[in-house]
Amino acid sequence: MDKNIVIGQLKAILDERMRNSWDAMEAAQESANEQGKSSMGDKYETSRSMGQLDRNMHARQFEQTRQERLVLERINVNETLSRVAVGSLLYTTAGWFFIAVSLGTLKIENETLLAVSSSSPVGASLLGKEAGSKFDFMKKQHEIVFIF
Repeated sequence: MDKNIVIGQLKAILDERMRNSWDAMEAAQESANEQGKSSMGDKYETSRSMGQLDRNMHARQFEQTRQERLVLERINVNETLSRVAVGSLLYTTAGWFFIAVSLGTLKIENETLLAVSSSSPVGASLLGKEAGSKFDFMKKQHEIVFIF
């Protein structure tokens, strides 16, 4: 599995999430603004407040996704790592792992890959380990075969 392809796929997923959050944020803002044109009094204020809450929720989602995208941008794909760190692509007896952002299980190059954050339980348990090291995952002990 190629680390450049993995990072490219993850960036594409995050870019799509950012577009969706941005579009939803704009739609919520438009809806809140439209409430002012068609309503009056308390009903207007309640509808406008609900629209603003929706907009803020989508804005938070956008910002969180943007921060995750920045994590991927900072990864040096040419760096050879002997220990697991953010940006490591691992082949283990449990399958492929990529340590950077939590996007769950993905299909990349006809392989299943688990993209996890370094702060997730499995990500944190892998940090600093070398090839040959053991780790617990899904209530079983596994071994790191290669680090890319």
